[in-house]
Amino acid sequence: MDKQPLFWAANLKLLRTRKKISQQHLSGLLGLNRNKITAQESGKTRNPRMEDLVLIAGFFQVDMDLLIKTDLSLLPEAQLEELEAGKKIDLTGRHIRILPITVDDHNEENMEYVPAKARAGYRSGFSDPAFIAALPKFTLPELPRGKTIRMFPISGDSMEPIPDGSHIIAQYLEDWSHLKNNTACVLILKGGEEEIVFKVVGNHIKQNRTLSLHSLNSAYDTTTVHIDEVFEIWTFIGYISKQLPETKGTQRS
Repeated sequence: MDKQPLFWAANLKLLRTRKKISQQHLSGLLGLNRNKITAQESGKTRNPRMEDLVLIAGFFQVDMDLLIKTDLSLLPEAQLEELEAGKKIDLTGRHIRILPITVDDHNEENMEYVPAKARAGYRSGFSDPAFIAALPKFTLPELPRGKTIRMFPISGDSMEPIPDGSHIIAQYLEDWSHLKNNTACVLILKGGEEEIVFKVVGNHIKQNRTLSLHSLNSAYDTTTVHIDEVFEIWTFIGYISKQLPETKGTQRS
């Protein structure tokens, strides 16, 4: 397994210089030796004490997980200002809400189907356990077990060769920072005419907190959505259709 890159040393220097304070001044404010601050910023201290990390994160009002694992220099200026103001920033999507689920008699998660007639109410009822419990359940072989899976109907030709009227089987994505670029996803949006969209998604959350939405059909333009406008992300597993996908060799009579 690849090692998680650590950014705490560079982040410490970034946050200190943005506050326009010297290493000497910071050491006095934190009650630490200046040489320790210098060694930490330069990366010479490879394993800082947990007490020091807690102290630094608390002083700069930054979540420790962000301080250690996120390259803050890649965040847009507006987002850095929010951090410095003590606002909690979610780069993962985890803090948006709790996902209600249902289980069967064996305490296994059910797989719910969101039929076309329920699409209009999904955006308002997705957090209502009673709404989710009323959705039809389905089972299919060879699907991942122990995962939250739902099936959504799609309409239109923007994702051809996947036919209009197909049903997309998708798995709930809890941590949006793990979304790989160019992953086909079902997104539940907060606003706009479409509540549920199926697109190939580009992940730009760390850069500017947005997702780019691409259609397989080149006749459609790429659009961008801010993560604050997204309720849920479901990654594509497969689809069910009564039609064969059209190919270049397919001819219509």
